[in-house]
Amino acid sequence: MRSPTARRRTPSRPIAMTLAGALVGALVLTGCSGAGDEEAAADEPTPEEVLAAAAATLAGTSGVDLTLSTQDLPEGIAGITEADGIATNAPAFEGSITVIYAGQSVDVPVVAVDDVVYAQLPFTTGYQDVDPADYGAPDPSAFVSEDRGFGSLLGVTEDLEEGESVRGGADNSEVLTTYTGTVPGRAMKKVIPSSSGDAFDVEYLVSDAGELRQAVLTGVFYRDSTEMTYTVDFADYGTTKDIVAP
Repeated sequence: MRSPTARRRTPSRPIAMTLAGALVGALVLTGCSGAGDEEAAADEPTPEEVLAAAAATLAGTSGVDLTLSTQDLPEGIAGITEADGIATNAPAFEGSITVIYAGQSVDVPVVAVDDVVYAQLPFTTGYQDVDPADYGAPDPSAFVSEDRGFGSLLGVTEDLEEGESVRGGADNSEVLTTYTGTVPGRAMKKVIPSSSGDAFDVEYLVSDAGELRQAVLTGVFYRDSTEMTYTVDFADYGTTKDIVAP
């Protein structure tokens, strides 16, 4: 009888070659996969590139449905609590602005075009020229302008970090990504002239189509007041509206 040792068989040469080839192939595939992952990561835009593209998209669109709001205007401050309307790249704006003035909340229909802001003040029957700064409000026609609009904040945001991505939009068909950072006070003052803080915390929400959908701005927007937050929402990119002086 043969011993157990005598019955052992070594793999034939073809089988050994097949096993060796499979091992080499696996190593090659692993190497290719790693290289592919690195290339894919290299192709991903940086947060700075994402925001630059979003700013360009906002500046280039014909118009958007824009809403600005706050729930924490400091007590005793004359300022804007809400703006809702269509902002175009004319630049122009048509909608309404809610302000706290002399302790009262006032809804004011507004048309802003050709560097003039027209408002229908309470207890009046028509529009008249106004200086929005008198009410602690910015010129709404500049909301989406390239140099004085909300999009201008994206390119000067410092300490920029990418956050989580979530599903959103109609039928949750979009991917929305959060970006956070800080904006210097001098940059914010171009957008909201009443602002007086040295720096502002910002949070942006950008869609996978490269559209800025929301900007949350926190800081001191009115002299000698406490910090507060403005939330600005952008919708319906590509809106068209011929806005004319009333």
